[in-house]
Amino acid sequence: MTDTRRRVKLYALNADRQWDDRGTGHVSSSYIEKLKGISLLVRAESDGTLLLESKIQPDTAYQKQQDTLIVWSEGDNFDLALSFQEKAGCDEIWEKICHVQGKDPSVEITQDVVEESEDERFDEMSDSAPPIELPPCELGRLEDINELFNNCISSPMRKEKLAAAIEAEGYIRKLINVFHMCESLENTEGLHNLYEIFKNMFLLNKNALFEVMFSDELIFDVVGCLEYDASCPNRKKHREYLRQQAKFREAIPIKNPELLSKIHQTFRVQYIQDVVLPAPSVFEDNMLSTLNSFIFFNKVEIVSLVQEDDKFLSELFSMLSDTSTSVLKRRDLMLFLRELVNYAQNLQPHAKEMIYKTLVTLGVFPALEVSLAVNDQKTKSASMDIVTIISEYQPSVVREYTLQQAGNMEEDQVLLNIIIEQMINDKDPEGGGAVQLMGVLRVLLDPENMLTSANKSEKTDFLNFFYKHSVQILIDPLIQNTVDDTPQKEDFRSVQLLGLILELLSFCVEHHTYQIKNCILQRDLLRKILVLMKSSHKFLVLCALRFMRKLVALKDEFYNRYIIKGHLFAPVIDALVKNNGRYNLLDSAIIELFEHIRVEDIKSLCTHVVENYGKYLEEIGYVQTFKTLKLRYDQQQDKLKERERNSLERGLDIVPSILRNSRYRRDQRQMEEEEEIWFNEDDDYEDNESDIQSNNDILKKKIDTDLDNIGKIIDKKPEANGATTKMNNNAAAQKTTALNNNANANSTVQSTTSPSTNENRSSLFKRSLVDYEGDSDEEDEETGEVTKRPRLS
Repeated sequence: MTDTRRRVKLYALNADRQWDDRGTGHVSSSYIEKLKGISLLVRAESDGTLLLESKIQPDTAYQKQQDTLIVWSEGDNFDLALSFQEKAGCDEIWEKICHVQGKDPSVEITQDVVEESEDERFDEMSDSAPPIELPPCELGRLEDINELFNNCISSPMRKEKLAAAIEAEGYIRKLINVFHMCESLENTEGLHNLYEIFKNMFLLNKNALFEVMFSDELIFDVVGCLEYDASCPNRKKHREYLRQQAKFREAIPIKNPELLSKIHQTFRVQYIQDVVLPAPSVFEDNMLSTLNSFIFFNKVEIVSLVQEDDKFLSELFSMLSDTSTSVLKRRDLMLFLRELVNYAQNLQPHAKEMIYKTLVTLGVFPALEVSLAVNDQKTKSASMDIVTIISEYQPSVVREYTLQQAGNMEEDQVLLNIIIEQMINDKDPEGGGAVQLMGVLRVLLDPENMLTSANKSEKTDFLNFFYKHSVQILIDPLIQNTVDDTPQKEDFRSVQLLGLILELLSFCVEHHTYQIKNCILQRDLLRKILVLMKSSHKFLVLCALRFMRKLVALKDEFYNRYIIKGHLFAPVIDALVKNNGRYNLLDSAIIELFEHIRVEDIKSLCTHVVENYGKYLEEIGYVQTFKTLKLRYDQQQDKLKERERNSLERGLDIVPSILRNSRYRRDQRQMEEEEEIWFNEDDDYEDNESDIQSNNDILKKKIDTDLDNIGKIIDKKPEANGATTKMNNNAAAQKTTALNNNANANSTVQSTTSPSTNENRSSLFKRSLVDYEGDSDEEDEETGEVTKRPRLS
C-alpha cells in the first residue's frame, strides 16, 4: 500500500488535560510488520524523524471532529489528535481508518461509546480539543484564514478555541490593517475573503469580540469589511449611509458623553444586525444570541443614564406640555420619548415600574393629551405607541389619572375621551390608528386587570365615569349612522369604525353588568345596532348580529323582555329570509343564534319567536333547528295546558296559587304583625254579632270576586267555563252557608262553646279577612259602595 503524505500537527493530552504540541509533520498509513497491521505514521517536517507510529486497532473509537481533526485514545490516559491543514488529507486518512474497522466513512465516530449528558460531553471535548493555531495575518494568507474560520464555525468546541485564539492574539486589529491594504490596492479577492471572515466572526457569538469590533475606533472598518459580499456585483455603501444619511437629531442637547456614545453605538449595531448581516433565516437558531444580548444591555444602560438625568427629562416634558412648541420640535421630542419607552420594555419589572413612575410623575399624560390632538401623523403615531405601551403595562395608572381629571376638567379634555375622539377621527384609510386605540380602550375597560388593584373601588369608580361621561362619545357615530332606520354611510372607513365600536360594546356586554345594561335599555341601543343588519358590508352585519348574540347568551330576563317588547328579532329574521338559504357565514351565525335559544331552553324567547315568526321559519327545512324549536314550543304549551287542567280539577285549590302570585303577595313580617293583632283582640269580635254578620257579607263578596278572577284565567277554554262556573258557584254557596252557620252558632250559643274553639274559629275567620283585604276594596270601588273594613288599632 503506497504512502500518502499530508501536513498535520500532532497533539497529545497531558496530565493536566491540556494539549501539548508534539510537532508538525506529514501523516501516512501503511502496513507495519512489527505491529502486525495498518498503522498511522507521522514523520517530522524538519528532519523526518518518526513522531508517531500507531496501529489502527479494530475496537478503538476514532472520532472525526468537523473536517480537519481526528481524535482517539491509545490507552486509558493517553489521548492523541491529528490536526490536518487540508480537508482532503483528513478525509483520506479517515477512509483508511474506517476501512480497517469496517465502518462507513460517513460516520463521525467509529465505535459506540457510553452516552453522556450533552454538557458533560461538550466540557470533555472542549478540554480535550487542541488549541487552534491561527495563520499569519497577511494579505497572501487570507484564503487560508477564511478556510480555517469556515471549518471551525460549525463545531461548538472549535468555535470556543478559535474565539480564544482571536482574542489572545489581537487578531481583529490585524485583519483591519489588512482590510485597509486591500482597499488601497483594490484587491477584490482579498476583500471578498475578509467579508466571509468577519461574517463568520459574528457567528462565533462572543461578547469579548463584539466589544472590540463595535468600539468607536473599529466599527466603521468592520462595516466596511461587510460591504464586499461576493454574491453582490456592486459594493453596498453602508458606511456612507451611517456617516451622511443617518443624521442624529438631538431633540434636547445631550450633555452626557457616555450616554451619547451608547446611543450612537446601539444605532450602528442595530443597523448591522438588521441590514448588513444576512437574513436570520440563514443561520441556525440562537446563532446571534450574544449580539442580541449586546444590544439589549446597551438599551438598558441608555434608559438608566436618561433616568438619572433629572434636568433632561424635566426639560423634555416641559416642552411637550407647552402648546406653543413647534410641530417639528414636538415630533422630534415624541419620537425620542417613544424610543425611550420602547427601550424601557427591556428592563426588569422593578426597573420598568420605576421608569414609568418617573414618566408619570414628570407629566407624560398631559404631554400625550396635547400630542394626540396634533395634526401631524408622525407625532400622533408616536403618541399612540406610548399610550399603548403604558396602558398595557400599567392600566391602573391611566385609570387613576382619568379619575383625577373627572372633577377638574371639561369632558372633552379628559384623556380617556381624547383617546375615544382620536379613534373616531382617525384619518388612516385602513383604520390602523383606530384599531390601536380601540385596543387601549379595551385594556382600560377590562375588569380582569382591575381586580388586583390596591384601590378596591377602582372598578366601580372608573366604569361609572365611563358610562356617565364617555360612552355617549363612543356610540355617537353609531347613532348618527342609523337615523331613519337606514345605514347612512357605507364607505369603508365608516363601516370599519362602526365595526370597532360594536366589538368594544360586545366586550362591555360580556364583562360589565348593570352599567352597560342601563345604557342599552335607556338608549334603545340594540334597535339602533340592528339597523346595521341592512348594511351591504357583511362583516358589519355580522358585528351587529354578534352583539345581539352576546345579549341572548346572558339569559337575562331584562334583555329578553326588551327584545320581545321591541320585536327586535324582526331584522334578524329579515336578514335570514333575504339570504335565501345561501350557505355562508351569515346564514350559519343566525341559525346558531336560534339553536342557542333552543339548547338553553330560553322559554320567553322561544315562545316569542315561534308565535311571531313561525310562518317564516317553518319553511326552512335544510336544518332541523326551527323544527325542534317549534317542538320545544309545543311541549311548553302542553305543559301549561296540563297545569291549568290540574288546577281546574282541584277546584278551589287554585285560589291559594293565585294568592301566591307576586301581585297579591304581602310582606311576611306585615302578615305576622296583623295576625298577632287579631289573636290579641278576639273578644271584640266575639261580642259583636252584627260586626260578624257584616264581615260575612264582605267575605261572600270577596270569594265571588276571586272565583271571577279564576274564570278570567281560563278564558281560553270556553267549553269548560260553564261547568267550572257552576261547580265554583256551588262550592262558593256551600262554603258561604257553612261559614254563616258557624258565625250564627257562635253568636247564639256562646255559653256552651269552649273558649279554645271560639278562638280557633275566630282566628281562621280573621286570617281570611286579612288575606282578602285588597280585593274587597277593589270590589267596593267597582260597585260604587264606600263600605270599608275598620282598621285595627
